[in-house]
Amino acid sequence: MTSLPTTIQDVFNEPGCAKNASKSKVERKNGCTKQLKPGGAAGGCAFDGAKVALQPFTDVAHLVHGPIACEGNSWDNRGSVSSGSDLWRRSFTTDMSETDIVFGGEKRLYRAVKEITEKYDPQAIFVYQTCVPAMIGDDIDMVCKAASAKFGKPVIPINSPGFVGSKNLGNKLAGEALLEHVIGTGEPDYTTPYDVNIIGEYNLSGELWQVKPLLDELGIRILSCIAGDGKYREVAYSHRAKAAMMVCSRAMINVARKMRQRYGIPFFEGSFYGIEDTSDSLRQIARMLIESGAPAELMERTQALIAREETKAWAAIERFKPRFAGKRVVLITGGVKSWSMVAALQEAGLEIVGTSVKKSTKKDKERIKELMGQDAHMIEDMSPREIYKMLKDAKADIMLSGGKSQFVALKAAMPWLDINQERCHAYMGYVGILKLMEEIEKALYNPIWDQLRQAAPWDEFDRNLQARTAAQMHAQAADPVRDPSRNSVRTISFSNQAEASEGESAIAPHGPKLGEPIKPFTSSSGRCIACKDIPSDLQPAALQAAE
Repeated sequence: MTSLPTTIQDVFNEPGCAKNASKSKVERKNGCTKQLKPGGAAGGCAFDGAKVALQPFTDVAHLVHGPIACEGNSWDNRGSVSSGSDLWRRSFTTDMSETDIVFGGEKRLYRAVKEITEKYDPQAIFVYQTCVPAMIGDDIDMVCKAASAKFGKPVIPINSPGFVGSKNLGNKLAGEALLEHVIGTGEPDYTTPYDVNIIGEYNLSGELWQVKPLLDELGIRILSCIAGDGKYREVAYSHRAKAAMMVCSRAMINVARKMRQRYGIPFFEGSFYGIEDTSDSLRQIARMLIESGAPAELMERTQALIAREETKAWAAIERFKPRFAGKRVVLITGGVKSWSMVAALQEAGLEIVGTSVKKSTKKDKERIKELMGQDAHMIEDMSPREIYKMLKDAKADIMLSGGKSQFVALKAAMPWLDINQERCHAYMGYVGILKLMEEIEKALYNPIWDQLRQAAPWDEFDRNLQARTAAQMHAQAADPVRDPSRNSVRTISFSNQAEASEGESAIAPHGPKLGEPIKPFTSSSGRCIACKDIPSDLQPAALQAAE
């Protein structure tokens, strides 16, 4: 059994990795190891990455070996859905205590596997290693092997403690566990020349089901989906597929490459987001199956289906183009969506002013430049403050992103749409592009945004107060009686002769020499116009305008 350090080193030196492919031979020989830095697992640790990659397997019990907080932080954090068992949605954890940390948690892990087997009888049990048991030296490989022999059920160790690296590394470690313990351990009841694997697809909000009817119509069978709506047995015999489609290369490139190396299964990286990308992916699948032995007439049927579906899809989104004319979009996502979503949005007439490439490969970035031009604004890694500034500077109309950055859009009083793993709507295939356009239209023209951009009542009061104050100061400067610049002391209001004499004595030492006492400037009613309670018809014009 391969040790964890060896597995990690193997993953870092993945030949299929676009970053590795761009290196020289000397650089590749040196490997990709680098010292971990504090905060390197922020946004998701290796355990979290392994759990979200494998949890969509629906008939598997996912057991987290560690403190209860690890399971609580990772439960149900993908919007995957299942057409069968919902066992995957249940939380299983060994809930290690201080006593287990001192004396070891292997016995507790064994008892947990026994309890799950007796109560739920799953097809398999995936056991996830976390930081605490890894640091105290719990040997989950040994426990899983003993439990599997005792209970006659596959118990698969997933060695991905959080401290070894980021979420993306955890995705690949999950793939390594499948390659070592699951793939190739079973056989299908039958095979056809039309069998394909879909790798790196998680059936978020049921997206896979928007594409599966198209494949069914062509007679193409999804032999295994890793991992959306997947079954353990399907993964076990996935090595019998004739071709494979890689949806998210950042997560599962090692699985696709090693299956090609071991079993001769060709693969390509594609996308089902957008009309043209969906058509291209269907053509690629048909072409690879034909090269692997399927009848040539498959391509003719594929082209006919594409022509029919494209006609319907283009006609359906035509009505959105006048509504989207001149609308600017900022796309904060990563991986395959950094370019596949760009293509889908451009088809509806939206202008993309920037797209993030934090989780995108070199090939992803090249595709973005093909779609948006060489001057495409690609965002590597931006803080919320920088994203906010970019939204304002670009004068964007809407932001498409994940839930973590939604509050930046709300602070900018800008429409926002969730396109990440927590989303509630499916946007894949010819049907999905129509749903995406509908949701963007709802977000853009929601009346709440006009209300949100209006000034709050207290802000309006402050502005009115400032305007009145400025007007009063202007009126004072234009009125000799009230202008404090004409006298170095505070302006005094005089209402009778006695106050006038007091005023004269007050300004005599500092003001000009006056031959006679200052007389009040009064109206016919006897009121001093320097007082605040003067009639409105006698107020200076500037003061009337301010009030």
